[in-house]
Amino acid sequence: MENFQYTRDNVPLQIQTNNYERLREDQVVCSPAVVNMGPPIYPQVRDHIVWSVFNTIYMNFCCLGFAALVFSIKSRDRKVVGDLEGARHYGSTARCLNVTALVLTILTFLIMIILLAVGVLQIYNIAMQEAQNQHNPFQGNGK
Repeated sequence: MENFQYTRDNVPLQIQTNNYERLREDQVVCSPAVVNMGPPIYPQVRDHIVWSVFNTIYMNFCCLGFAALVFSIKSRDRKVVGDLEGARHYGSTARCLNVTALVLTILTFLIMIILLAVGVLQIYNIAMQEAQNQHNPFQGNGK
């Protein structure tokens, strides 16, 4: 093999063009770009304050509506301070208490309606039996 050293002008497969200007090493190729993005978008934390007020006023079964209102206010306070995880936790507790108060109140009203209907039917049956006994007073006596 030959001991041949390549110079800058005779490097194989190197295409030399004079169209491009050589960059010095201290030149910056690209300029920095600044992208302005708004504040970070976090998912909304729900505090369920309106639902809690409604349950406190109308469906306060065993004070669950009031407890839900307390947790809703705590959730709103945490959201204002910036503690989103704490606000999410208190909001979740308020939602669970609101659901529980709603379900128990609806069940109580349904049971009351059923008991009222059964009571009215019993009173109606007793009144009908009394009316029949007064119409035929000697029929029930076997003597």
